[in-house]
Amino acid sequence: MDEIRPWLFIGKYRDTLDKYNLDIKSIKAMLQLAEKVEQEGIVSLYLPVEDLAPLQIEHIKKGVEFIKEHYGKQHRILISCGAGINRSTAFCMIALKEIEGMGLMDAYREIKQRHPDSFPHEPVWNSLCNYYGENIPYIDVIRLNTYK
Repeated sequence: MDEIRPWLFIGKYRDTLDKYNLDIKSIKAMLQLAEKVEQEGIVSLYLPVEDLAPLQIEHIKKGVEFIKEHYGKQHRILISCGAGINRSTAFCMIALKEIEGMGLMDAYREIKQRHPDSFPHEPVWNSLCNYYGENIPYIDVIRLNTYK
């Protein structure tokens, strides 16, 4: 689990199982994209987002609502998927876009600096660009991952 912001963390499925570490990080909300895990004292939302597939608008909207709600409550939020590479990166980008008004590429750079495993797959990237009306070719994502 890596800290993107004091209120935003990115991780993988196994991080959702580690109650001790969740408590140390004061996580109060988890947006889960692999499997639902219940932890006492932590609010969870599971979205059945398929890995390697485009994001569904319904999932983006529910994720945005959850992130905004818990950010507004000053909760620390963990966004997790299976390996902490693709889906969790996408929803962390959404969080930075919605809360801080960042562009998608700037949000991705911020996440990549703090969580080197981040790498949204092309269908996910294109979904985000379409949803937010940003026209950023996927080759820019590849370049960022190639030339660090």
